[in-house]
Amino acid sequence: MRRRPRNDYELAPDVIKKVPWFRRRLLRWFGGSSRSFPWREPGRTPYEVLVAEVMLQRTVAANVARVYPAFLAKYPDFAALSRAEPGELEEILKPLGLWRLKAHIFRRLAEAIAERGGEVPATRDELERLESVGQYTASVVLNTVHGIPEPFVDVNMARVLERFFGPRTYFDVRDDPYLHTLSRRVVEGGDSLQANWAVLDFSALVCRAKRPLCEQCPVRARCDYFNGPRNPDMAALRAEK
Repeated sequence: MRRRPRNDYELAPDVIKKVPWFRRRLLRWFGGSSRSFPWREPGRTPYEVLVAEVMLQRTVAANVARVYPAFLAKYPDFAALSRAEPGELEEILKPLGLWRLKAHIFRRLAEAIAERGGEVPATRDELERLESVGQYTASVVLNTVHGIPEPFVDVNMARVLERFFGPRTYFDVRDDPYLHTLSRRVVEGGDSLQANWAVLDFSALVCRAKRPLCEQCPVRARCDYFNGPRNPDMAALRAEK
């Protein structure tokens, strides 16, 4: 059964108050520290966005960046992908790992899109009926291609928002109404895509899962994790503020 993003959580006033400050600081940081990837280039088609997101599943972005241009040159659209020889498709995907699985996913996607006349769906319900397209991938397509301010909720965004704003209750990020309501507030607006990318890059470069670089954090002044009493390792850094 597909999980629907829930956005009906009533956020505490102090959390709501922190959102604009967090967003401004993070976007300012992103302006000078963002990562550059070919799938972030303006004008990417729905096909190109979907290809990137399938490749990125359980794979590091640096590996995808090396494969992505050659893949698009060989298979520029779903029509070309539907004609791909299985062996050739697996060979080009080998640097990503799980190449047989990814090749299978791409073949199934090509078949499904062909049945739709070559058009990538433009609604969440339809997108999530496609092979290997869940909440996160559907949100990326809807935001990147159609400009709908959907948050890219995954464990990385969850980590950043929990550390700054406070913990969530649900284990699965797909089910947590607090997380989805908060993330939507963080990314809403005309620069929604940049706000999503800012959170993703920040989670990878600064607010890392292990050994976060709190000394380099542009939002540490109001961060619950940095300023919390349960973080004695941060005492020296807090003293520097």
